[in-house]
Amino acid sequence: MKIMFAAPETAWGGFLGLLRAEIPEYQFVATGGFNVDSLTGIDVLIPTMCQISEAVLAQSDRLRLIQQCGSGLEGVDLEAARARNIMVANVPTDISGNADSVAELGIYFMIGLSRRVHEMAESLQKQRMGEPQGRALSDQTIGIIGLGGIGRALIKRLRPFGCRIIGLKQHNPDKSKKELDLEWVGGPGDLNELLSRSDQVVLALPVTTASQNIIDCAALSAMKKDAFLINLSRGGLVNHDALKEALAANTIAGAGLDVFWEEPPDPGDPIFKYNVMVTPHIGGSTDVSMRGIVRGVAENIRRLANGRAPLNLN
Repeated sequence: MKIMFAAPETAWGGFLGLLRAEIPEYQFVATGGFNVDSLTGIDVLIPTMCQISEAVLAQSDRLRLIQQCGSGLEGVDLEAARARNIMVANVPTDISGNADSVAELGIYFMIGLSRRVHEMAESLQKQRMGEPQGRALSDQTIGIIGLGGIGRALIKRLRPFGCRIIGLKQHNPDKSKKELDLEWVGGPGDLNELLSRSDQVVLALPVTTASQNIIDCAALSAMKKDAFLINLSRGGLVNHDALKEALAANTIAGAGLDVFWEEPPDPGDPIFKYNVMVTPHIGGSTDVSMRGIVRGVAENIRRLANGRAPLNLN
């Protein structure tokens, strides 16, 4: 069985090497970049960040499974895959350790932005001790948009800080409020209320046709001027130009970004000169998360080889 990894050989801290070690009996090929030129002779595709369209799938002659190394499948044309009887599976964040790792990065952003980490080097350079003065999380309201695996992992980690936690949930917000013991949970129509109440807004929802560019000029205008936006999910949730304008005009105080409008982003993008903390899409790139994802991917490849249905089909 031949497996294609649509990424550079060493991407995500050597994920492919870990997978090879887990299931050495299979043949692997890496594309060298985030692209797929030909699927001829490929049985399993690990798409990573590639767009897998109907045109790409039309090249396949024996592809049986598209297995994502994580949860995100927004780049895969699911209908086109089903039409060709190609199964599509992922590894949900809450079973791999990925959600916990992403949540930890979210806490890093919250503390870094609150404590004005971007100003600390200048204080040291100018020998100004005790500056800058930051804000404690215990005095803040954290608004989490998306209360799935990542959102729930964040809530668990935020409770010891003593901050107020509110949320937005697409379905059954009242049930989530009770289940998670939150101060307030709204539905999709309550976005502006969450934005206006939050000191930090955290995006932890998938990209869909409904959520694409959910954070636009109007949304950013609804936020507090001293609030921060943190995106832990997908770059397509935030309109790039709207965010750049909001940062330039001090409509919001800053942002924490692990995901971008294009990946990799242009390091010379003017948006990075503002109060923005950035990381290169490494929210789930930890030892714990990688081991969990490798186990999930390897299990499904073994199941396919043994004639059993893969887990977590979409």
